[in-house]
Amino acid sequence: MFFIDVQGTLIDDNDKQPICGAVGFIEHLNASNIPYMVITNSTKYASSDFLAYLNSIGLNIPKEHYLDPLMVLEGHINPKDKIAAYGSQPFLDVLTSMGYTLDYVRPTVVLIAIKEDFNADEYAQMIEFILTGARLIGMHETSLYVKNHKRYPGVGAILKMLEFATSANYTVVGKPSKAFFDEALTQIGKQHEGARFEDITIISDDMSGDLIGAQALGMKGVFVLSGKYRNAEEILPQLDAKEQPSAVYSDMQEVLESL
Repeated sequence: MFFIDVQGTLIDDNDKQPICGAVGFIEHLNASNIPYMVITNSTKYASSDFLAYLNSIGLNIPKEHYLDPLMVLEGHINPKDKIAAYGSQPFLDVLTSMGYTLDYVRPTVVLIAIKEDFNADEYAQMIEFILTGARLIGMHETSLYVKNHKRYPGVGAILKMLEFATSANYTVVGKPSKAFFDEALTQIGKQHEGARFEDITIISDDMSGDLIGAQALGMKGVFVLSGKYRNAEEILPQLDAKEQPSAVYSDMQEVLESL
């Protein structure tokens, strides 16, 4: 059974097209009736729209095999909450379309997604809201954000900065939160009754934002070098022995060939 990341794992961070072996890997899982969930931290587009895009480029992922943070957001935010949301304009538009109320005067929640051009005034506003009682929530805890061949601090890095600046705790909607993995486990359990974390191999290009948290729950981690990191030496030497992945591959083609 597999949990599979999307950005940097199935699709390229820059051209958003399938990475070598991605289409073949999903085809193999579908043809062999192997249980799997594609679990992405994508929040820029509505869930149905992003899944439709993935299928339009040949990945052929049935909707029951797909999960993203927007699909579980209601479990973290009360309909009465007023949200100061920070991220790309499409993300803000999606929140509005889902019925959430955006408020940058007296919010009850500061909600962080990703964009490459956060500025100092936005950080100052976030800090002010948090210090006056707003809860801090991250759509996910990705370590790095890659766009146009540049690596920016991910949501996880921003959350850590705000935590340090305000001493406020934060919660995470998507990966690598246990709540998100629990929901993914529930969904894969509909494909294979009695599924446990110990039965699952998770494949991702993000050690800190995906694999370490998943491995702590008992999953087997497979690290691919097709996304955030150019080589394993950029990240693996900094990790403890218990945080090391079970395997490292260049891309999904190598993962497919290893089955």
